[in-house]
Amino acid sequence: MGTFLFAVVDVFVKSLGGRFDPLQIAFFRYGCGLIFLIPIFLRLGITNMKTDRLPLHLLRMFLAFAAQLGIFVTIIYMPLAEATAFMFSKPLFTTVVAIFLLHEVVTRQRWAATFIGFIGVLVLSRPGAEAFNPLAIVAILSALTFAIANVLIRRLSTTEPTARILFFYHIGGVFLFLAPAAWVWTMPVGIEWLKLIGIGGLTTLGIFGFMRAFAVGEANAVGPAENVRLIYAALFGYFLFSEVPSIWAVIGALIIVASTYFIAQVEVRKRN
Repeated sequence: MGTFLFAVVDVFVKSLGGRFDPLQIAFFRYGCGLIFLIPIFLRLGITNMKTDRLPLHLLRMFLAFAAQLGIFVTIIYMPLAEATAFMFSKPLFTTVVAIFLLHEVVTRQRWAATFIGFIGVLVLSRPGAEAFNPLAIVAILSALTFAIANVLIRRLSTTEPTARILFFYHIGGVFLFLAPAAWVWTMPVGIEWLKLIGIGGLTTLGIFGFMRAFAVGEANAVGPAENVRLIYAALFGYFLFSEVPSIWAVIGALIIVASTYFIAQVEVRKRN
């Protein structure tokens, strides 16, 4: 369910991209997400939202906000399946980033899978080719930035509960994007309101879907389920936007998915 909802959010973003600036879309993503989460925050109480690690929260938020904007841009202007495939390179960057920020020890198997995954990224982006899309650089940098932000969540989670991280993340997003969204504001009409609200609401539901799945299921079964998102993206791209992925995009995406799947299996075995 979570994977499907994330794919639907991507469809909403792409369909709205022709009329709305990514800054305004980002404001709705965090603003509506905050509204949907308010009952949880109120139930936990204000005292549980206090933190002694505000600088790390702020650093993580700004990195995630920059990455989110980059992802919105690539979803709007790149074929949906390709933009989604680039997002799947986050675990590859996470392997490298975790070494420097968390001092993790990486096995040879994981290094090999990461190296092969980056070959997939090169196949997908094809730098130097005539068909090279400069937005591929934005997609890769967004994946890298999100990987850093996700590693910072690991550091935060040693003292911060998930609800507190979500609280600062959404509050920060509202405050950061409020003024820019007002500057580029376009008044939504009709179903556009539902799509913009849905971006925040469905993202929140998708997050809880994954959280619930990992809480009750085996990680080695739940983690790979996200790969289905690439299938949804290809189907939505074809039937809704008449996008046909190139053979290079398919090969690159398969290499990335295979390598990230292998990394996930290595992580599960390490925990066990």
